[in-house]
Amino acid sequence: MSAGPAPTVAKPLLLTNIGQLLTLKSLSGKDEPRRGRELLELGIIHDAAVFCESGKIVVAGPEREVTSQARGHGDATDAFDCGRAVVLPGFVDSHTHPVFTSPRLVDFEQRIQGSTYEQIAKAGGGIRSSVDGVRNATEEELSIAVLQTLQLLQKSGTTTVEAKSGYGLTTESELKSLRAIRRAAQRWPGTVASTLLGAHVVPAEFQQRADAYVDLVCNEMIPRAARERLADFVDVFCERGAFNVAQTERIFDAAQKANLGTRAHVCQFTPQDLSRLARFEPASYDHLNCLIDKDLQALAQQRTIATLLPGASYFLAHSYPMARRLIEAGAAIALATDFNPGTSPTTSMTAVLSLACTQMRMTPPEAISAATINAGYALRLGKQKGSIEAGKDADLAIFDVKDYREICYWFGREVCQATVMNGQLAIH
Repeated sequence: MSAGPAPTVAKPLLLTNIGQLLTLKSLSGKDEPRRGRELLELGIIHDAAVFCESGKIVVAGPEREVTSQARGHGDATDAFDCGRAVVLPGFVDSHTHPVFTSPRLVDFEQRIQGSTYEQIAKAGGGIRSSVDGVRNATEEELSIAVLQTLQLLQKSGTTTVEAKSGYGLTTESELKSLRAIRRAAQRWPGTVASTLLGAHVVPAEFQQRADAYVDLVCNEMIPRAARERLADFVDVFCERGAFNVAQTERIFDAAQKANLGTRAHVCQFTPQDLSRLARFEPASYDHLNCLIDKDLQALAQQRTIATLLPGASYFLAHSYPMARRLIEAGAAIALATDFNPGTSPTTSMTAVLSLACTQMRMTPPEAISAATINAGYALRLGKQKGSIEAGKDADLAIFDVKDYREICYWFGREVCQATVMNGQLAIH
């Protein structure tokens, strides 16, 4: 896990004049993701302040109480007047693909003209069309692209990002991609979790030899990524035209042996049997557009987070995940951008929240909980990220609105005026 560079120790920071502070503090005090009605618990404090020191939240609450505790630091404290803004935990974007060199504009036009995702992939487009660019790029070129993405994500209030490889599809190109992620993370004050997605699709040179490519992922990519401490997780695109459940099990077995977490793209276009993957306790299942009833009910009993990606549904003109049914069943859901060059080219978490509300019928409190505290648990970071509580990382987003519901309301308009990442204030 990369928590940005090792900066000089920031001065203590006091945020004052907060109109609405959404702490996301649990009423029950449980260290668990929110489910059902718990998603509505925003822990709102009016006329509030937050005091941070050494990258951690020291105290958050009514302004008079917080400022009295901060007063002892005197001139050593930086103060920022939030101007009656809304402050909430920085968004946790738990699913992004930032390591690529160019957009997939041909795919875009072909979809407009009626081609499906699978038809484009079979014709050599899709994921495979991004491979040459990554293989030919230098690590530094890729790291610059990743850093630019992290900075764009930050502008919508995101302070923690999961970043995947997946467009190299050789051992060296996948490791190069992970090193580029690490290099970019060292230049950014936020937090980055890295994921090896060598099993994104079978590359052209392994066509008709998918199991041999799985051998490469299991026997070379995963052990080397683990040895070099380049990855926190291993991901698999478990889908028709990519990797089947049996191959996913093999890759998850290898990940567990390497002490890496697991997560999966699954049920985006076709149903899959998730019961076979449950023994691995993946951190998240992502997409879930085609979830069957059996697996939907099972998710309510599992720690695995159901991460929903409405940006991909919008851009592909595809069905949206069944958010309401998941919530009502008791599953723990998160939201993420799925930023990538082919199917969800957005870095805006606020746009994702708007889609979640308008297209998946999530309420604003549910959407905000899914993009903060639950997304933190999707990265196994719920104890550090996703709520504003003493002892947690000082990651906050300051929005130039009077009511938190406006964050989901203003479609296509960024209203984040500043972020705090590991205690460092950045005004946008």
